[in-house]
Amino acid sequence: MKKIFFSSIFVLFCSSFLTAQEFIINAEMRPRFENRHGFKTLINLEEEGASFISQRSRIGLDFHKEKLSLGISLQNIRVWGDVYTMATDDKAFAFHQAWANYQFSEKFSLKIGRQEILYDDSRIFGNVDWAQQARSFDAIVAKFKFHKNGILDIGYSLNNDSEQLINSLYSNIAGYKTFQYAWYHNNFQYYGFSLLSLNNGVEYLNSDDQEELSYSQTIGGRVTFKKNKVAFDSAIYFQTGNLLASTVSAHYFGGNLFYQISDNYNIGIGTEYLSGKDMNDASNTVKSFNPLYGTNHKFNGLMDYFYVGNHLNSVGLLDLNTPIAYSKNKFSAKITPHFFSSAAAIYEANSKQDDYLGTEIDLVLGYHLSKEIFIDGGFSKMYGTHSLEILKGGDRNENNSWAWLMVTFKPTLFASK
Repeated sequence: MKKIFFSSIFVLFCSSFLTAQEFIINAEMRPRFENRHGFKTLINLEEEGASFISQRSRIGLDFHKEKLSLGISLQNIRVWGDVYTMATDDKAFAFHQAWANYQFSEKFSLKIGRQEILYDDSRIFGNVDWAQQARSFDAIVAKFKFHKNGILDIGYSLNNDSEQLINSLYSNIAGYKTFQYAWYHNNFQYYGFSLLSLNNGVEYLNSDDQEELSYSQTIGGRVTFKKNKVAFDSAIYFQTGNLLASTVSAHYFGGNLFYQISDNYNIGIGTEYLSGKDMNDASNTVKSFNPLYGTNHKFNGLMDYFYVGNHLNSVGLLDLNTPIAYSKNKFSAKITPHFFSSAAAIYEANSKQDDYLGTEIDLVLGYHLSKEIFIDGGFSKMYGTHSLEILKGGDRNENNSWAWLMVTFKPTLFASK
């Protein structure tokens, strides 16, 4: 893999001098220290938290010539020490992105291959860039531009474990066998709005041990407003169809209001409601909203208690938050309290419990050392309740906290235009 990769760089590097084209090589190195002591779930009494350093190492190639664009991004993801100091490094590079885009006309282009898909605030489709490995899809995306601000994307993806002669159950953890979607966006002077329709197919074995493909639909939209010192956004989505052998009936609402107090200070208030299912509800209906392929770390607290590989098909969530942000020159700071409640009823035995789950406080600091070097860090603490213990286990009275420090290096190694 490495020989092929560096040979490809050499060929593209040489060709860039022979023809009229644009060729860019960029890199990213991102080590991150974390101390997890009650991250994602309440820690148990007398358990010891974990400290480690993970690292993303990327190199990217961007090529443009006339109507053709190519994008390649290779990455190596590791935790410091997972290969001991004298060992042969068996951590291979993997393609995070490898796509081609052809511009047929000013109003239509086609992008094919492994690519990031992110729209709006990344609630349904996002690249999950916080995760060192991030997220990308094998997909075809047709892009239409109707006028100055109106765009429409139509996407399609089909997954298989390998080349096959007959169909077999798709076993990868990607979460879908196939999907089709359409996303429309338009901007006006102060307003913007988007519409999204996603048909998501999941393959499973039915009660007769036969392969079956179930489809659920996510349909909704988002509006934004920004004028002078005020900014506002709101989104609503509905989910219907089928998930495996169950019917789906779920919904989502979110909204945020921000006010620029001064050049340096910004305050806001936000809410998110993701429907859930009562713990004593024995029906075969999925009532819990699933944000699917969103950047869930961005929402509902940075400690990832909800919807980051957990809390699916559960009691849902109501999140009230009040961010306060400061920025000046190269420095930024933000503190966000989150007040969490369940959207559906929590029971212990036959006794209904309080809906209030707890309060999380997130502090994030950032400093731009230079154009190519960024330093970010933060500290978060969860003050959980007995209801959160019922859902998550662990001990709410323990020090449930998370601290992190990350340095990002993003230089451009070569650029030919």
